[in-house]
Amino acid sequence: MKKDTHLLVKMNKEMKKEFISMCETDDTTASREVRRFIKRFIRETKALRK
Repeated sequence: MKKDTHLLVKMNKEMKKEFISMCETDDTTASREVRRFIKRFIRETKALRK
């Protein structure tokens, strides 16, 4: 799927710093993890609504 848009997420600096650090430790990126969360959320929410 083509990645052609952005999502702005506001959070405090400490939360961002901790999230980025945890992603680096797990050899992933913040963007990848947010996309993974969104895909899972959509899939699970659709299943619940059926």
